Amino acid sequence: MGLEITRIVSTEFAYTVPDVGTDEYGFNLRYDPGNELERKSFALQVETDGDVTGEFVGGTSPGAAQVNMIADYLIGKNPLEREKHWSELKRALRKFDGMGIGPLDIALWDLAGKRDETPIHELLGTYRTEIPAYASTYSADDAGGLDSPDAFADFAEECYEMGYSGFKIHPWSGSDAARDINREIELVTAVGERVGDRMALMIDPACEYETFMDALRVGRACDEQNFFWYEDPYRDTGISQHSHRKLRQMLDTPLLQTEHIRGLEPKTDFVANEGTDLVRVDPVYDGGITGAMKVVRMAEGFGLDTEFHAPGPAQRHCIAATRNTNFYELALVHPDCSNSTPPVYLGDYADELDSITGEGCVSVPNGPGLGVDYDWDFILENKTGSVHEYT
Repeated sequence: MGLEITRIVSTEFAYTVPDVGTDEYGFNLRYDPGNELERKSFALQVETDGDVTGEFVGGTSPGAAQVNMIADYLIGKNPLEREKHWSELKRALRKFDGMGIGPLDIALWDLAGKRDETPIHELLGTYRTEIPAYASTYSADDAGGLDSPDAFADFAEECYEMGYSGFKIHPWSGSDAARDINREIELVTAVGERVGDRMALMIDPACEYETFMDALRVGRACDEQNFFWYEDPYRDTGISQHSHRKLRQMLDTPLLQTEHIRGLEPKTDFVANEGTDLVRVDPVYDGGITGAMKVVRMAEGFGLDTEFHAPGPAQRHCIAATRNTNFYELALVHPDCSNSTPPVYLGDYADELDSITGEGCVSVPNGPGLGVDYDWDFILENKTGSVHEYT
């Protein structure tokens, strides 16, 4: 007899991030000394009749709502039939973005690794165990942190001296006044002139630029400074194949798109229609480890690289099994505040600015499954009351 899923528990919990706030509109995170920002996350447990439990902490509120829609399907099922479950859940969420699949799929991979006493990257097929990381900043601020082109250049140089081989800028955001294209160009130029001959440089405006011509102007500054990639520049929100094909035709800097395109087929269409040079994917957002690795293989078939969004143990395992990728995103980092990720790990796993080796890499967890131990005492002590149980 095989394993059978007997119970699933989803627990929302809260935590605070010191010295971090948001821009004026409340959307992007940035340095805010003295402030304490409350954040929420979700902890998922998939239990079986075989005394092995799959776990995952992370995800978003829309994803958690979708977990509530589909978790009942898994009760009584064999947790090792991930491909079958992925297909059924994908169809079930066809009217939505499918972000509820990711946390469940990652927990099933964690369960499989624990059952076999094997890390997930070995189940996938290990390509590497040390991954070069790039420093991915908080959004620019006006509070004495990353508040000027020179401040970003100083921080980039600091990151280089720590061992980072890549540096990604998240520039100003929020009010209309913050979107000063001349200042954006000065920022690209300052960082490029300071460290461009020593580091791979990227910029991610997070779709802040208001017009195609704004995106083009900053892109041409990236060309002048030989940037490694240019990511999600303007207000199409990163989803227009046509506009990004046009932008690619007018720039030399490679574009990185598809962070906001959910799932295998839309990403494939974006690539086939030449809307991007590099393919963005996230196991939490894009159907779990199962979905993310499908995108990796699709991109490999087109001869393109895949770049994983955000830090986390699931991302590390996927990257460890991916040839066609370049970096791990150590986000969000800042000279004066810590990352915004929840403090839920026991042991030595961390995604902070100083979490890299002297060679600028992060290691892949080598324990069973995800290879991390969660602090369930912290999670349960900080639960919000939103706990959903399926049996």
